[in-house]
Amino acid sequence: MNKLNGITDVFFDLDHTLWDFDKNSALTFEKIFEMNKIKIHLDAFLSFYEPINLNYWKLYREERIDKASLRFGRLHDAFEALDFKVPEDMIYRLSSDYIEHLPSFNHLFDHTLEILDYLYHNYNLHIITNGFEEVQHGKLINSKIYNYFKTITNSEKVGVKKPHPKIFNHALKVANVNAGRSVMIGDNYEADILGAINIGMDAIFVGASYKEVYRTVKRVDDLIQIKRYL
Repeated sequence: MNKLNGITDVFFDLDHTLWDFDKNSALTFEKIFEMNKIKIHLDAFLSFYEPINLNYWKLYREERIDKASLRFGRLHDAFEALDFKVPEDMIYRLSSDYIEHLPSFNHLFDHTLEILDYLYHNYNLHIITNGFEEVQHGKLINSKIYNYFKTITNSEKVGVKKPHPKIFNHALKVANVNAGRSVMIGDNYEADILGAINIGMDAIFVGASYKEVYRTVKRVDDLIQIKRYL
């Protein structure tokens, strides 16, 4: 496996790449359902919520819905799919509680700290995230990985979301590095990988998918395998 040459700066996505979103999200729902006395089978709810949430994030990334619509709609549609009646005001309360409590659970993927320790001594590390600004900062702080990163670029501050070239170019400018000396590491092929490649960055896809489209892209199943390339 050929190492990447000339790389000085490594940009990471956060959710689903370093921070175990699905596990932390499930624990958050367990907590807020108990707080609000919502009697629902958690696994059944999540089986509907998780794909609905991914679809809402795709719409949000494509600027087809706003933040408020995402936060309300994903919960509303999941309850509807389960035929579980929840008043509208309760959905708004659950949406708010979810955002408040999500950063209190901070499971990272296996080998996150090990790979960050390894890279930190040889590269400048950065974050580029589409997540909500008020939540992402708490995740980085509470999971004790904030200090690994020299810069954090959030889509809400930039005004566009990955894969828009503007967010990548903004991140490069803040990091004071050019695209040719940078690599993006993330779990979303469209947002992270194509977005980075389209502005001249290298990219490493994190995930176990063997879809045909990924075969031309550098890919790892586990974060520790990044050592193959860096």
